[in-house]
Amino acid sequence: MKQILLVLTGGTIGSTVSDGIININNVSQFKLIKLLKQHYAKYQEFEFHLIQPVELLSENLVPNVWETIVNTITAQKLSQYDGIIITHGTDTLSYTASALSFSMLHVHLPILLVSSDYPLDDTKANGLRNFICALEFIRQIKEAGVFVPYQNQQQKMHVHWGTHLATCLPLSSDFISIQFKSYMQFENNEFSKLNHRSIPNKQIIDWSIKTQFSRRVLMVRPYPGLNYQHFDLSQVDAVLHDLYHSGTASVSTQWGDHYSLTTFIKRCNTLNIKTFLAPSIKSANAYQSTQVLIQQGAHIIWNMSIEAAYTKLLLAYGNFADEQTIVDFVDTNLAGETIEIH
Repeated sequence: MKQILLVLTGGTIGSTVSDGIININNVSQFKLIKLLKQHYAKYQEFEFHLIQPVELLSENLVPNVWETIVNTITAQKLSQYDGIIITHGTDTLSYTASALSFSMLHVHLPILLVSSDYPLDDTKANGLRNFICALEFIRQIKEAGVFVPYQNQQQKMHVHWGTHLATCLPLSSDFISIQFKSYMQFENNEFSKLNHRSIPNKQIIDWSIKTQFSRRVLMVRPYPGLNYQHFDLSQVDAVLHDLYHSGTASVSTQWGDHYSLTTFIKRCNTLNIKTFLAPSIKSANAYQSTQVLIQQGAHIIWNMSIEAAYTKLLLAYGNFADEQTIVDFVDTNLAGETIEIH
């Protein structure tokens, strides 16, 4: 019998609808197990041990929650389990998948995050199917790491690698892996590998990482007319600046210095605040604006999703004080977060 540590954290998968409002509910947290007994013939092959470190809708998540989840899980006697399943909301699912990928590298078990696009009472909900896929992954694949099984509506079930999951598509409940390269597909109770999983760097052993995420990293999203004068940097140790799909952001001062990222980087430099840029694909050629940003001292986090870059920076600044150590940590492929470009 497979021993499963089931970690309940809330989210839509643990919610019900009452008077037109979706909210977490103590009773609905356990509906997943009830449905499993009714619709999954192999239910008796699993024994569940339940813990509930937090209970919230995932849009309310802050880094403290990751620390609580990880510390609660690692306080268990993990050697007795065959796998860990964590129920989670969809809004911040991609961030949690990356955060746990980095902070639970020493847990040599399959760790699967399971969500639902609708409350489980809704017949359209994919939560039960995602949960069954997680169980089958533990039963059949037994691969250590953080994974997210998720079936978009009218599509096949896919298993995403934790550090490759992108934020849910706008105005949709659909998820993709970055570059549309999910790890596996699950169909007719069988898994088929879709893309190669890069081997993480074993240097993680040398870092002695604590489950400690900084609260002093500012993430900035680019958009036309972004005015950098609006940012107060008094409580900031580092800035992660998102980039347009081509790895660019505004460097022009034609409309004023306050619209230029180069001017903002100079401001950060005078305050001893390191600026990181992501996502961007490393290639032989780059846009002129990207080269300008590098010349100003910005550090590009190459070939990594913005979600992975953000959570990795939080962990880096939560653990280290020396800038070079932080840069080295960020640039080391620890959980397969660096995308292999062919």
